[in-house]
Amino acid sequence: MTNQRKNAAPFITVSLAAAGVPVYRQIYETLRRAILSGQLPAESKMPSTRALAKQLAVSRMTIVNAYDQLLAEGYIEGVSGSGTFVARVLPEEMLEIRDEKTPENEMPAKNSPILSKRGRLLASFDHTHLRASRTDRKFSAFHPGIPAIDAFPFDVWSRLVSRRLKRMSVSLFGSGNPMGYEPLRRSVAGYLQTARAARCSPEQIFIVAGAQQGLALIAQVLVDEGDAVWMENPGHLGTRNLFAAAGAHIVSVPIDAEGFDLSFALKENKKARLVCVTPSHQFPLGTVMSLARRLALLKWAAAANAWIVEDDYDSEFRYAGRPFACLQGLDEQARNRVIYVGTFSLTIFPALRLGYIIVPENLVDAFTAARALTDSHSPSIDQAVLTDFIEEGHFARHIRKMRALYAERQAALVIAAKSELGGFLEVQPNEAGMYLIGWLPAGASDKTASQKALEQGIVANSLSAYSSTKPAREGLILGYTAFSPGQIRNGVERLAKALI
Repeated sequence: MTNQRKNAAPFITVSLAAAGVPVYRQIYETLRRAILSGQLPAESKMPSTRALAKQLAVSRMTIVNAYDQLLAEGYIEGVSGSGTFVARVLPEEMLEIRDEKTPENEMPAKNSPILSKRGRLLASFDHTHLRASRTDRKFSAFHPGIPAIDAFPFDVWSRLVSRRLKRMSVSLFGSGNPMGYEPLRRSVAGYLQTARAARCSPEQIFIVAGAQQGLALIAQVLVDEGDAVWMENPGHLGTRNLFAAAGAHIVSVPIDAEGFDLSFALKENKKARLVCVTPSHQFPLGTVMSLARRLALLKWAAAANAWIVEDDYDSEFRYAGRPFACLQGLDEQARNRVIYVGTFSLTIFPALRLGYIIVPENLVDAFTAARALTDSHSPSIDQAVLTDFIEEGHFARHIRKMRALYAERQAALVIAAKSELGGFLEVQPNEAGMYLIGWLPAGASDKTASQKALEQGIVANSLSAYSSTKPAREGLILGYTAFSPGQIRNGVERLAKALI
């Protein structure tokens, strides 16, 4: 950059109206578009974080997070003693991006997509974390949400696949039931009744292409544009974005020591259509919803004629005592108001893409029609092999083995963090789950820490990335289940280099 600086950047209007999108992200996107379109010229001086925070009536840390992202990606650069400036040379991979707002009197470029309102909304959501998790050939510590693929009994699975192919029923080559392969639905119902104390029959089970498709069906069938949906804050980004993309009005509800804060939700919006919760092991804080809160939530749903979506994403992995009974099975009311969502992606392997939902009896027809109109059904052969895996006891044995293995790997992470990261990252054990939170010292930015970790080849997602408001304390999400003790120790050493 030259020593001769241009004048201050022109005044930029930032609209903070995108439901379900963190405020810092909206500010980042607006400034990024302004830079790429030339509205913020190269080498022009950016407003100070304090001034922009005052202009937008947001916290200064929100602006700092947005600037940190722009700085990390090369759109702006800081000059000691002078301030922050738009970069003279923009990142090469972004040179072809143009301003989204095309004047009405100009025809769109030949290859420019013309999207529907829903399409534009879908395209606006950040899916880079989803894309990376599905394309990385080798996962890096501490990538969350990945099971111990190295410990899966692929020899057993291969034998079951081979046997099915040799003895294949002609019916498995035809069109399947939108609800799923009936023997698998029976197996899943039996498993959930025993392991999760669920109240269900096979006629209520839908086999879907992972939990995300189950949630998409729920949004499609039950949510209209403008409906209020209560979401945990912090919470799962895929779930939040999915309902926001369906046009829902997202109401962020904080998590306290007892889990989902129903009293706060009622103060914010009493007419919610639906609430999404992870009561057995809240993502990402790990809180367990108290019995009093569970009963209160069920009572509210019955009185409000609203729906509860229970995402039981990693309930199998509890290391002290038996897994908690699910919310869906608590009482008779639950069968009418709760839709239960589970997945085999975290218990078997992600590429299987099979999950399940329990649907109240009075919604079965509607969900069947919706599934038939989307992808009809999941692959029948995969469902048949999974049925054999469950019925012959392999699934139960695998879960028991993984509980012991994951407990060991969690302990390895806690010990390594205490040895290498003392004073920089506080990592405490948890009785359940597939990840731990590393808490940063007061005042530290988890966005900055996450970026520094990435520079060392470490994936440590920031807690604030899952929050629609600034968390009371910032931290890093550290997945441990996919990594051996040696990989965990190596990852902690590299994380220490990034943070210390």
